[in-house]
Amino acid sequence: MKTGSSAPPEARSGLDPWGRAELPDPPTPKGFGWLGVVGPGIIVLGASIGSGEFLLGPAAFVRHGLSILWVTLAAIILQTIFNLELMRYTLATGEPIFTGFMRTRPSSTLWAWVYAILYFLQVGWPAWAGTAAGAIFFLFEKRIATAADVNVVYGIGIATFLGCVAILLVGRRIERTLEVLNWILVLVGLGSFLGLALMFVPLPTWISALSGLAGFSTERGSFYFLPEGADFFLLGALVAYSGAGGATNLTLSNWARDKGYGMGERTGYIPAAIGGQKVNLAHTGFTFNPDKRSMERWRGWWRIVRADQVGIFFCGAVLGMTLPALLYVTFLPHGAELQGLGIAAALANSIGEKIGPFVAGVVAFLGAWVLFKTQLDNLEAMTRSITDILWTGSHRIRAWRGGDVRRLYYGVLAAIVVWGIIALRLAQPFFLLQIGANVAGFIFAVSSIHLLYVNTRLLPRELRPPLWRRAALVAMSLFYTTFLVLSISSV
Repeated sequence: MKTGSSAPPEARSGLDPWGRAELPDPPTPKGFGWLGVVGPGIIVLGASIGSGEFLLGPAAFVRHGLSILWVTLAAIILQTIFNLELMRYTLATGEPIFTGFMRTRPSSTLWAWVYAILYFLQVGWPAWAGTAAGAIFFLFEKRIATAADVNVVYGIGIATFLGCVAILLVGRRIERTLEVLNWILVLVGLGSFLGLALMFVPLPTWISALSGLAGFSTERGSFYFLPEGADFFLLGALVAYSGAGGATNLTLSNWARDKGYGMGERTGYIPAAIGGQKVNLAHTGFTFNPDKRSMERWRGWWRIVRADQVGIFFCGAVLGMTLPALLYVTFLPHGAELQGLGIAAALANSIGEKIGPFVAGVVAFLGAWVLFKTQLDNLEAMTRSITDILWTGSHRIRAWRGGDVRRLYYGVLAAIVVWGIIALRLAQPFFLLQIGANVAGFIFAVSSIHLLYVNTRLLPRELRPPLWRRAALVAMSLFYTTFLVLSISSV
């Protein structure tokens, strides 16, 4: 295969060139039919609620106030545009964006290693299982875990982690399993948080939150974008996990491929071990002739991804960040530092002291469920992405065990689980979460520019992003680089 200047642009790093196929017709949903065609957005939204929205956000807002909500809104807007550009590549080629990155110089192998290592550094720590364990402990013991309970919480964390593995074994296609579970998470979780906020949060706090989305502090009567003495290690983590976060956003394109968006219908998907059948997953994508008929279909697919990202991800992420913040600042004292094994149960414990044990139990259950689902999403995302990287980059791996991608997927999953059980012992889950979130900020700073390069150099001119989207990707890189520098300088 040619890899020099005479090779197609997408094949110059060592991968096979795209095939040629016709762009499939997009679905034309109406009414409740939309629930069947959106999907990747609900998965990435479900992953986001358990990290920035339920842990890092409350820790930052209780400590610094609601005026810093503006950073989360800015991050969610930028991430929505970023996600749409990820979808652009997958719609056009049927490939996840990691394959697109591997199609750039100097070589596919280099970029495979870079993104696999960055992915591991971000979500290779099962921090969500560890923090979920604190909420589960509270449900049974009716108190926050202390240092004396570390072994019990560790055991619960392992059981939670293995519960995620069990779910990934069953179903037809894994993406569909995650989609269904995240619809339940989002509807029940956000609905419950909204109900609690309407019942218990006073009107002035609602006004403070709405003002905070613009960076205005109602207490000071002025704009207050960055509080004095701010913990930038925490704020850097919050900005990265407002929305989804780094590598998790990138995996959106893998889920879009498996959902069958655009040319993803031509490439196949990863099936489950139990209930799924062997599927021929293409290691390289396809492209189409952008004629008049194809561009009409292209615009139809863009209608779908806009609903998925703007209607589901953006709106849900803003609500998911704001509602828990309202509850935390209402029930916990300003300036409190949320750390340790009991961070996920802090809200439930405070509500129990002021309202009663029943509502406390409901909040603790919601916390445990949200964090469990986030761990599931991130575990699957990491396994899926590394599987796709290996599947794309190695002919030998594709030929292993008769070319059944399930063998590779579950082999990668087993290795991640063994490491996760060890990692749970290394440090407090909340500290691990902050480390991973700051790595996510670095991934955003790098991958937004890399994505811009892929979409403007590899895709046909008719499918490339308009100028304002290109500018938004540059702004995103600068935004996350700024907070990354502040975070590192504060350590």
